[in-house]
Amino acid sequence: MEQGFVDIIILVAYGLLGLAAITAIVMPFINAIGNPKSLVRGLVGIVFILIIYGIAYALSGNEVTATYTKFGVDSGLSKFVGAVLTTMYLLVVVSIVGIVYTEISKLFK
Repeated sequence: MEQGFVDIIILVAYGLLGLAAITAIVMPFINAIGNPKSLVRGLVGIVFILIIYGIAYALSGNEVTATYTKFGVDSGLSKFVGAVLTTMYLLVVVSIVGIVYTEISKLFK
């Protein structure tokens, strides 16, 4: 394949990705205008994630080893990365518990 053709395809892919991202962000707002109660549910979800992040940030350490220092990692970045990882772990556990609860409750209905 010619290099110019590949460059054009990559630009088209970036354009489509951008269009998909804009659509994914704008369409829920357009739908929320017709149903404002859906905004409240979304805000509750965002607040829940922020609370989990706050707990994870409080629990995470700020240790920096010599290896991390070579890459420009300071104590603040170390604490942030630890909080993000802990948040991910907590959200995975919450998701798994929710899935198991849903499947078990379906058995008894």
